Amino acid sequence: MTTPELPIRIAYCITELDSGGAERALVQLVTRLNRKEWEPQVFCLSGHGALVETLEEAGVPVVCLQPTGKVSPLTLLRFVKALRQFRPHILHTYLFHANIAGRIAAFFARVPVVLSGIRVAEKRSKQPLRIDRWTQWLVDMNVCVSRDVAQFSIKEAKLSPRKIVTIPNGVDAQKFIHATAADFSQFEIPPESKTVIIVGRLDPQKNPQIILEVAHRLIKEQPDLHFLFVGDGILKEELMNAVVQQNLNAHIHFAGSRNDVPSLLKEADCFVLPSLWEGMPNALLEAMAAGLPLITTRVEGTAELIEDGLNGLLIEPDSVEELTLALQSILEAPEASTAMGEMAQQTVTKGFTWDTVLSSHEEIYHSLLTR
Repeated sequence: MTTPELPIRIAYCITELDSGGAERALVQLVTRLNRKEWEPQVFCLSGHGALVETLEEAGVPVVCLQPTGKVSPLTLLRFVKALRQFRPHILHTYLFHANIAGRIAAFFARVPVVLSGIRVAEKRSKQPLRIDRWTQWLVDMNVCVSRDVAQFSIKEAKLSPRKIVTIPNGVDAQKFIHATAADFSQFEIPPESKTVIIVGRLDPQKNPQIILEVAHRLIKEQPDLHFLFVGDGILKEELMNAVVQQNLNAHIHFAGSRNDVPSLLKEADCFVLPSLWEGMPNALLEAMAAGLPLITTRVEGTAELIEDGLNGLLIEPDSVEELTLALQSILEAPEASTAMGEMAQQTVTKGFTWDTVLSSHEEIYHSLLTR
């Protein structure tokens, strides 16, 4: 393929532009592109999400393909038409629905190069894996966020190793290092309390229910211990009702979706990620950047970030016993825990920057354009 003249038109497509991990990762990548070399445009399958304004303020055009209602076949037709108008040299898609819609639309719009982002080892159902495999003939490269996700895609989805590359997530560490600590009294958490923070969607994948079981065990011994959930999701109402029914509402708090996560992490004493499966958790990278002592389950991507006992603690998924013991060890040994947090911060500042992520993507883009 002949290398196109600069700037190279590159389209990005994502299912939504709400403030989730994949969405924020896309924004970080797109807004860092050198506009003398690249001309980006973002397509969103759904309506106007929270990150649309961020992209537009950075001078990146955004097209929301389904401003109202659910995504439908008309959405795909609009996408094909929009791609034909923009005539990108590359289409890079994020998340399952955008991956499938993007590769189909790119076929009809005759986009020369198509990349799909695989950001999680999806374990809810085998059907998405089958659909991904059946449509691989429309894809030039799959970008996985961790080696674990790459291996999962090869083994479970039966994707070709020749079409897989791994580029980890990044984090803007300075934003977390220099954040101003939040005031937790807004959540009715008393001063001088110990607060464990859990950041992420309240979704079965993230397994937030386990926190209630651990809280039952620890609060009796440590009455100044509090737990703060940051994020929304389908389990929120169920969790809030359970907290009240189990008389835990004085110790378990819900902040909802927030745009001040760096400040919340700065004030917390410990971070927990209890997920059942993952990809390369953005929330974990952010907690590491904040220098927090942390506990995470041994799932996809976490062992690529955490060396157990050195810069965090790794536990088995869905183990109330292991999580309880890990939390006790962090709360009872503050000096050792602080040292772990400092090591975690050093890990991300050295190896997981967005500039590194950008450079890796540009290398893949150029290699596919010149094949």
